[in-house]
Amino acid sequence: MKKFFILFSVLFVSVLPALTGTMQADDLGKDSILVIRVSGVIDPVTSEFIQKSIDKANKSNCRALVITLDTPGGLETSMRSIVKNINVSDIPVVVYVYPSGARAASAGVFITMAGHIAAMSSGTNIGAAHPVGVGGKMDKTMKEKATNDAVAYIKSIAEQRGRNAEWAEEAVRKSVSVTGKEALELGIIDFVVDDIDELLKLIDNSKVIVNNREITIRTDNVNIETESMGTRLKILSMISNPNVAYVLMLLGMYGLFFELTNPGAVFPGVIGGISLILAFFAFQTLPVNYAGLLLIILAVVLFIMEATILSHGLLTIGGIISMFIGSLMLFDSPGPFFRVSIFMILPSVILSAIFFVVTVSLAVKAWKRKPETGIEGLTGLTGLAHTDIHDDGMVIVHGEYWSAWSDEIVEKGQRVKVVEVVGLRVKVKGVND
Repeated sequence: MKKFFILFSVLFVSVLPALTGTMQADDLGKDSILVIRVSGVIDPVTSEFIQKSIDKANKSNCRALVITLDTPGGLETSMRSIVKNINVSDIPVVVYVYPSGARAASAGVFITMAGHIAAMSSGTNIGAAHPVGVGGKMDKTMKEKATNDAVAYIKSIAEQRGRNAEWAEEAVRKSVSVTGKEALELGIIDFVVDDIDELLKLIDNSKVIVNNREITIRTDNVNIETESMGTRLKILSMISNPNVAYVLMLLGMYGLFFELTNPGAVFPGVIGGISLILAFFAFQTLPVNYAGLLLIILAVVLFIMEATILSHGLLTIGGIISMFIGSLMLFDSPGPFFRVSIFMILPSVILSAIFFVVTVSLAVKAWKRKPETGIEGLTGLTGLAHTDIHDDGMVIVHGEYWSAWSDEIVEKGQRVKVVEVVGLRVKVKGVND
């Protein structure tokens, strides 16, 4: 009961911030501007967060939604979903590359240019939007198709917002990148400003087209409400990290393997099952290469075989090589933000080899070891003939009286050795001292 109470308390404390955030969002009003922070890879979790923020701001009829952006890029599907949600918004959406040192690269270029107002802080940059083969290698024809598709998409966004479509095309075709000041001169963005308060002053009375309607943004006497990801989205975002997903997968394998080799342990099986399910969830949001996953599974098989077959270490070496290559291949993306860190792979491979080889070796030794208790443990033990023994008799073995028989005559008081156990009778033979 005490453990259940502690678990319930932890869950309640975890959920409370999410509930509080929802209450704050419901308090938004017409004189409010909602500001959200988007930092990191553009993935389904980020897309969901932006979509919900846009929905809340629209429902409350806020004056505007400001997205502060700092991203190296991400998934095209998530980026398109974000752009689509910005386009259907009934209130202005301001995309602000912030703070100094931030960037709007790859998918971030599309999102920034899709904003009804686009701004950047000094010391930031935007560009390098060339599509990459996330989730698989692309041949020359596929690369050309993907590039042309991305060019058409970003040009349509630029033309819709009255921005520099020629530069947008170069950002995709040539991966060009510019600073905030250069972006302003080229007509890519509307403002270069160093903080949100100054940004709101600059956009006051700005006229923008939102859903084919001209809207004048009013920022005088406005309430600024900030909102961050709720607990649920933060957890999902953390799980979607390639390094975390990789560790969860390994923990799942360890847990289930330990449970299978030690039935009834329960805890390793529960942890392993949960870890694997979470890992599979993460795999849905990551560019998984299933050849890499199969190599990791092969490595586990080789580690198990090493403990049961005399290979002089060859199977272990093969398992280490297979797991190392499989780990490198597991997430197939040119972008480092979708790959497992080499500093995570090396110790994981070594620890996995040690874990499986040692665990299986101990299990095999325990299986081959002669039973020391129960009826099976009697075989091979020596005792004393309590009566004369041939077809019937009694012996004392391990301090216990047993019915016995023998193929030879054994005299009372002679030392005997148990050679077989049948039911509750033992077969013995005489032993000369």
